Amino acid sequence: QLQLVESGGGLVQPGGSLRLSCVVSGFTVDYYGIAWFRQASGKEREGISCIRGGGWSTYYHDSVKERFTISRDNAKNTVYLQMNNLKLEDTAVYYCARMPDRRCGNYNGADYWGPGTQVTVSS
Repeated sequence: QLQLVESGGGLVQPGGSLRLSCVVSGFTVDYYGIAWFRQASGKEREGISCIRGGGWSTYYHDSVKERFTISRDNAKNTVYLQMNNLKLEDTAVYYCARMPDRRCGNYNGADYWGPGTQVTVSS
């Protein structure tokens, strides 16, 4: 059964850090681009980071560059999103998703999604 499950969300103060995990089952994570998206209340979902399958190329939305780092552990079939220096505007539900092939494709065409994990940045 093909599945992506996010974890690691929670409540954190501004300037704090969290690491999100996306545990994958039913396919090999290295064969596909894996992206992180987020959706804040009242806003559209946006792609924020992606790691290319079969390689280590990574991509970031301008709003998270130099603060977030995406990585992949092939042995654990898991993709991570390390989030540092969190800001109030990072509050959202975070989703990981599988891209239809190895490419990140400008975040278009994701075909399988996790249920999401809530990240709340608040003082």
